[in-house]
Amino acid sequence: MTHYKTAKEDIVPFGQKLAFGSGHLANQLFPAALGVFMVVLVMSLGMDPILAGLLGALPRLLDALTDPIMGFISDNTKSKWGRRKPYILIGSVISGVTFMIMWQLNPENSEIYNFFYFLVISIFFYIGYTIFATPLIGLGYEMTPDYNERTRLMAVSQFMGQIAWMIAPWFWVIIYNPSIFDSAPEGARILSIWAGGLCMVLGILPALFNNEMIVPDQDKMKNLSAKELAANTKEFIKGIRLTIQNKPFMKLCGSTFLIFNGFQTIAQFAFFIIVYYLFQGDKVAAGGWPAWFGTISAMATAFLVIPIVTKLSENFGKKNAFIIATLLSVVGYALKWWGFNPEYPWLMFMPIPFLSFGIGGLFTLMMSMTADVCDLDELNNGERREATFGAIYWWMVKLGTAIAMLTSGVVLHYIGFDESVDVQSAETITNLRLADILIPITTAFLAIVLIWKYDITETRSHEIREALIARRGKVKHEGDVISNVTGEIIPDKI
Repeated sequence: MTHYKTAKEDIVPFGQKLAFGSGHLANQLFPAALGVFMVVLVMSLGMDPILAGLLGALPRLLDALTDPIMGFISDNTKSKWGRRKPYILIGSVISGVTFMIMWQLNPENSEIYNFFYFLVISIFFYIGYTIFATPLIGLGYEMTPDYNERTRLMAVSQFMGQIAWMIAPWFWVIIYNPSIFDSAPEGARILSIWAGGLCMVLGILPALFNNEMIVPDQDKMKNLSAKELAANTKEFIKGIRLTIQNKPFMKLCGSTFLIFNGFQTIAQFAFFIIVYYLFQGDKVAAGGWPAWFGTISAMATAFLVIPIVTKLSENFGKKNAFIIATLLSVVGYALKWWGFNPEYPWLMFMPIPFLSFGIGGLFTLMMSMTADVCDLDELNNGERREATFGAIYWWMVKLGTAIAMLTSGVVLHYIGFDESVDVQSAETITNLRLADILIPITTAFLAIVLIWKYDITETRSHEIREALIARRGKVKHEGDVISNVTGEIIPDKI
């Protein structure tokens, strides 16, 4: 395999990586907190699991529909502040505030009232989240044109994103601690204000400190005005069609859909297995075990998986690194059968170093690979459409999440899980454990089959880049200083 040395001007300064990573910490903290807070709906507000599943699924379906529209808007925005940063700033504020409001629920209200209150506010939350996250993803794809530096950038962003998953499991401990809050709903109401405020501050940082790419050929950008609505609608549809016709990209989307769908479907199951199998429904005895399970999983991903996957990518290519990481995660999921043992609760940590390769490898590599696909798209179609690709990619993620959250509720319902009792039947526990293992293993193998013929290698990526440079020259970013003597791009540092 041919390797190419990263040019000095293609290296993203570490301060830029940290600013971008801060945005991803906010981007990850929202869903991480939601995953914990959603348990409150079932366990403490007495909501039927299917209704809770609908609350997870319905807004995400709307969110998935708005993502491509936001991608088109961001790609074609012409402003002195750039294509990405104004929306990142506005979206972080909207999503932070609505997250706070969304969890102001009371057990005194009826189940239907809480259902519709949460549903309506969450729609506004996900609109703000789209305005924030879609341009943020597009920004990452354009920060460097180098094959391996893209992976290193995404590794930093995913490392910082994992901090959210180290923190979020402890929300459960805090919410259910009677010495802190009188009830779990009260804990959710207060903690959501802190979580929403933190996400809002972190989300603003990329808008303040990251440099955007200067679009090489702005004449091809569309005019965003009411007069051009009909023409832009046609261009939007054309852009979506071109995106889904990109075969390498659709392989990435399909593989992500499968891996993340499998992961999200069983995301709550480990919590329920720990509480109802290891500790027979005794939430006090379960104590911090679920939180430690989530925190150590995130720590393994950040400190073990992401560095290893980055090195695997540099040595063997991104596709091969993904396949290796996915196979290791399958080993981890299988080990959960022996890891969850009521006699030895600490064995729950045994599978973590293996199963963490699933999600840890997925987003580090897939986001880097999508940036490579954006170059191929420019070569074929002459436009830079990072946010559109990011929107379609995350549309698949969010569609998978919506389906997974609905599927999760349906699985819990049909295996006989009863949220109103502390002791579940032996048959229910066995079926829950089997689903916790078999669902993600099945989706992992399907993802490997789908990605097998992905063909953008390091050599191919280098050829695409050289062809683009020959056509329109090297890309420039805000803050770049151009030498009058050599024409070399010298990036400013923050």
